Amino acid sequence: MRFNQMRRYLKHATDKTLSRMLKELEADNLVARTAHPEVPPRVGYTLTERGRSLVAVLDKLCDWGIENRR
Repeated sequence: MRFNQMRRYLKHATDKTLSRMLKELEADNLVARTAHPEVPPRVGYTLTERGRSLVAVLDKLCDWGIENRR
């Protein structure tokens, strides 16, 4: 997924916050960043195997949140 796609999906996140979070996720080996040497530059982000292993856990947390919403 590209940065602008994420920015459109996460409407309330600022560019600075999204950029910082992506750098942290990359440092934690949860997200891989791929830079394509083009004009204009293009960068894509994908989940690593470690990142994909969290999907089931996060889905369960979302389910719990929905069930316990007040």
